[in-house]
Amino acid sequence: MRILGIIPARYASSRFPGKALVDIHGKTMIRRVYEQAIKSQLVDKIIVATDDRRIFEEVEHFGGEVVMTSAAHRNGTERCAEVIREHTGYDYVINIQGDEPFIHPEHIDSVATLLDGNTQLATLIKKITDPAVLDDPSEMKVIFNQHQEAIYFSRTCIPYLRDVKPEDRLKKHIFYKHIGIYGYRRDILLEITGLPPGTLEMAEALEQLRWLENGYTIKLGLTTLESQMIDTPEDLAKLTQDMTL
Repeated sequence: MRILGIIPARYASSRFPGKALVDIHGKTMIRRVYEQAIKSQLVDKIIVATDDRRIFEEVEHFGGEVVMTSAAHRNGTERCAEVIREHTGYDYVINIQGDEPFIHPEHIDSVATLLDGNTQLATLIKKITDPAVLDDPSEMKVIFNQHQEAIYFSRTCIPYLRDVKPEDRLKKHIFYKHIGIYGYRRDILLEITGLPPGTLEMAEALEQLRWLENGYTIKLGLTTLESQMIDTPEDLAKLTQDMTL
């Protein structure tokens, strides 16, 4: 299997405009993501896909590979689809979040190991150990079947534990959260980007529910490594503070 790693990066983030170019201890965020991603052992090429000339020039400046894409895309999945149409020699795409400056290369390779030709879509999950995560709507929870394929993703705590106090939930059940990295088989990626939003997706604002609603299978890999995404300036401040400790 030939795998293309794509880092979608846009400038106009609603919660943190220009975050791809923010300085993190002497390097831009997009550079840190790229430098971590190229450490992957199982991806054949890494490309940054952007709609902004400033990001394009920054990636060129540090020697990375970058392509310009449409500004009309609603999400990273659509941006990945545009790129794969021009790169026909790859069987799979791994969508690497452009706002995770210290992404573990092991996360990328863990997804890659799931991409065997039969797998349609793949992502990672991690066991929840912090009870606060269960009720945090910014942390996506997931349940899955015996084949480790996703049944449902939610911003709420799933499954609901009947007759169990909230403070006792982690003692009674193993819960899992979603780690935001995706693998797509090339043909499936082109199909799912042509689907209209579904009712579940619109209810939870979770793109992957569109795929489940339409009968696609999402294979899950288990990781023990945490992810650190930067959604807001506050997230960045906390991360950089931790780096100095």
